[in-house]
Amino acid sequence: MNTYILPQKYAILGVGVSPVNMQLAISVLNQWISNKSQNYICVAPAHSIMHGYRYPRLRKIFNSSGMTTPDGMAVVWLLQLKGFHNVERVYGPDLMRAVCQRSLQTGWKHYFYGGEPSVGELLSLNLRDQFPGLNITGSYSPPFRELTPDEDNQIIDRINRARPDIVWVGIGSPKQELWMSDHMGKLIAPVLIGVGAAFDFLSGKKRQAPRWIQRSGFEWLFRLASEPKRLWRRYAEYPLFTLLVLLQLLHIKHYPTD
Repeated sequence: MNTYILPQKYAILGVGVSPVNMQLAISVLNQWISNKSQNYICVAPAHSIMHGYRYPRLRKIFNSSGMTTPDGMAVVWLLQLKGFHNVERVYGPDLMRAVCQRSLQTGWKHYFYGGEPSVGELLSLNLRDQFPGLNITGSYSPPFRELTPDEDNQIIDRINRARPDIVWVGIGSPKQELWMSDHMGKLIAPVLIGVGAAFDFLSGKKRQAPRWIQRSGFEWLFRLASEPKRLWRRYAEYPLFTLLVLLQLLHIKHYPTD
C-alpha cells in the first residue's frame, strides 16, 4: 500500500487547514482505516474558521485533527494564493459521496450520528439507492439538548456494537467538532468525520445550491436566501473574516494557533 503524507496545515486566523484535494483526502482516509489508527476530520468553511478564531478550545480541536479540509471556496482561493496549487474544495456533502463511492470497493462500514429522527433513515435510503451495496451499520438522532453521562455511554456502546469504520457526525459546527474531540478513544471506529449540513442535503431534506453557484463562491448567499432567520448571524461575519484575512496576508496582524 502506498504511504500518503498530508502537507502541513496552513493557519488561517490561527486555524490550521489541510491543503488537500479530494483524491488525497480519500487516500489518507484509506490509510487510516487500513492501519486502524484513530483520527477525526473537520471541514472548514469561513464560519468555522471564525469559530476557531474566537474560541481557543475550538481552535485547538481544529488544529489537533487528523485533517481539516477546505470546505469553502474562499478558503480554497486563499490556499491557492499561498502556493498550494493542487488544493481543491473538499466539501462535506461531496466528501461523503466520494467516500461512499470508494466504499463499494473497500467495504467500509458507515454509521450516521445526527440529524432529525427522519433524516438518518432518509439519508440511508438515498445513499443505498445511489450506491447499491453500501454497508450502513446504523444511525442515531440525538436529542437537541445536552446528553446525560448515562445516555452518552449508551450511545457509545450502540455505535461500538455496530463496528463502523467511519462515523459521520452531522450535528452542526461547532457542536460536531466538540463531540468528535470528546469521543476520540471512546469509539473504536478508526475515523470520525464532521460534515455539518451534509445529512440534510443528501437526505433531500434541504435543497443544495446548484454546482455553478458552489464553484462561484456564492453558495453562502444561496443558503442565506433559503434560511435567512437561522443563518443571517453566521454570514454577517463574512466581511469581518475578509478583513481579518487581509490583515494576515499583509502581515499586519498575527493570530495564535494554540
